[in-house]
Amino acid sequence: MDNHVVIMAGGIGSRFWPMSTPECPKQFIDVMGCGRSLIQLTADRFDGVCPRENMWVVTSEKYIDIVREQLPEIPESNILAEPCARNTAPCIAFACWKIKKKHPHANIVVTPSDALVIDTGEFRRVMEKALRFTDDSSAIVTIGIRPTRPETGYGYIAAANQLQTDKEIYTVDAFKEKPDKETAEKYLAEGNYFWNAGIFVWNVRTITSVMRVYAPGIAQIFDRIFPDFYTEKENETIKKLFPTCESISIDYAVMEKSQTMAVVQCSIGWSDIGSWNAVKELVKPDAAQNRAVGEAIFVDSRNTFVQ
Repeated sequence: MDNHVVIMAGGIGSRFWPMSTPECPKQFIDVMGCGRSLIQLTADRFDGVCPRENMWVVTSEKYIDIVREQLPEIPESNILAEPCARNTAPCIAFACWKIKKKHPHANIVVTPSDALVIDTGEFRRVMEKALRFTDDSSAIVTIGIRPTRPETGYGYIAAANQLQTDKEIYTVDAFKEKPDKETAEKYLAEGNYFWNAGIFVWNVRTITSVMRVYAPGIAQIFDRIFPDFYTEKENETIKKLFPTCESISIDYAVMEKSQTMAVVQCSIGWSDIGSWNAVKELVKPDAAQNRAVGEAIFVDSRNTFVQ
């Protein structure tokens, strides 16, 4: 298989102020105090699934130098600069149309750059399973995290039927927005709802053809850009045409409309690290329920989180 990974890294991480700023947002920060930024951890966990020369990063023009510094093993030509923010559907189309130009049989994983996965071994197993499934099918696969609590901060995937060929893969009944607490408790009790990790797997033929059906405006723009990829005209054409894309998420543009969705359910110790509270929950407390990332001395303190 010709496996590729697309890392989406254009966000500004506003919920992590003051550590995360528009000049250096959270995906480029060592949030967990482990010596690696979130985007570095994202690339690390795909080692063994995909070679670094087949990894791609889509980010804002102003973060290109940070990506080069933090991920020097990824070829510079694989770091794609968005001239402006247009949400995830144009971001994904940018990478997939460019990959298709030189890798028409590519199998692609698209992932956010700012989540955390604790069980990286299980993560790789799940990714390899999903890639094998999409290699010879027209399915779009998403990763569903088995919920451990009635979380109101995540979107959910409602699974339908198990595939006879694999008991870990289900057809998708629906995508659900972030619920209130009562609805989240209901999802947990029903047992067929999974957290939406925002990770998608497909072959390049599938995503380009599906986008032509459900997001034709975006597809037409990248069909116009396509001849100029890997030429001296590429940057000029992207700067001219990319801003004309509709600003829309891949969920609204494609996932909620596609009839060929499947979900692989798994437990991989996943968190989207969406807020300081999410980081706090990942750190073991002391007897007084104090938590620290890095070194801290607590004096007469309870229920305190320090970074």
